[in-house]
Amino acid sequence: MQDFDYRNPTRIVFGKGSIARLKDLIGPRDRVLMTYGGGSIRKNGVYDQVRQALPGRDVIEFGGIQSNPLYETLIKAVALVKERQVTFLLAVGGGSVLDGTKFIAAAARFDGPDPWAILAKGAPVKTAVPLGAVLTLPATGSESNGFAVISRHETGEKLAFASDACFPCFAILDPAVTLSLPANQVRNGIVDAFMHVLEQYVTYPVNAPLQDRQAEAILKTLIEEGPKTLANPRDYDARANLVWSATQALNGWIGQGVPQDWSTHMIGHELTAFFGIAHAESLAVVMPSLFRHEIAAKRAKLAQFARRVWGVNEPDDLKAAETAIARTVEFFHSLGMKTRLADYGIAAGEAGGKISSRFRARGVKLGEHQAIDAGAVAEILAAC
Repeated sequence: MQDFDYRNPTRIVFGKGSIARLKDLIGPRDRVLMTYGGGSIRKNGVYDQVRQALPGRDVIEFGGIQSNPLYETLIKAVALVKERQVTFLLAVGGGSVLDGTKFIAAAARFDGPDPWAILAKGAPVKTAVPLGAVLTLPATGSESNGFAVISRHETGEKLAFASDACFPCFAILDPAVTLSLPANQVRNGIVDAFMHVLEQYVTYPVNAPLQDRQAEAILKTLIEEGPKTLANPRDYDARANLVWSATQALNGWIGQGVPQDWSTHMIGHELTAFFGIAHAESLAVVMPSLFRHEIAAKRAKLAQFARRVWGVNEPDDLKAAETAIARTVEFFHSLGMKTRLADYGIAAGEAGGKISSRFRARGVKLGEHQAIDAGAVAEILAAC
């Protein structure tokens, strides 16, 4: 049935009213599975905009994808894709819906006996059902990359995979549809995007001045525009800048040719898996302790972060590095984001024991130098 060429470069369609462009982005003969979350798209008008943009199209719906998308839910959608011979997936929602839809796309074409192997064993994703996105929550940058993170309730795991085959063919970003988001979701989105940049920026110098300046520009924009979106939720211009910053934070550009960390994310994923705190909340808890633990290895870039982004005038690199961490924590607090495990009723010792044991069993080593082992994870969490 499919007669539309989705091999063109990914398109970002940005601005007010851009959902109407859907009719030009999806083939007229495609059988579409529209995926979404808990139903907020029906309340904010996005659902109606999508359906009005696809009159007469063959559209099947699959809702109920969780904020940490569950394998147990997604595998039902995989069965639906096969049963109904779906040829295109349309994710309508935030990063969780997008991540879940990427897994559906990959699992529906997976030729092994168990698609969980994509996550648990790193089984390669050679092909996937084409997919596109209508973004309703700026945070993860999932609309502009091939990464996804999926949870499994049965095993208490939260794992990631990546494949170019799961890169969205297009992403529609209309900042206007995000203006009604609750403050906590906006706050989480700011922190999530900020941490995406830090994972690619706060490592060690490798003579990559352009990538550094691009990363710093995104950080400074989030620092300036993030609080505006919280103070005035109807400020379209500030929200548009937030949406664009979140996309730029994880579309691959600032990470080209530079070392990347992602240890805060990996530890944070386990906090979410074991204790259920939101993704961005877990990052804000882990980052300060992790950066202090790794301050010797990260000192040069932390000092650069302090001077170029926070405007710190401190000649000593170590003192500047410490100030950068403190200023970042202050920024998170100014957004209303908590940064201690105790703030969520989580005992640091319990968290450290569970997560370090899991990493030890997996033989995991984290960080840009692969120097953070299970023992270091326990130390980091004890200081959270």
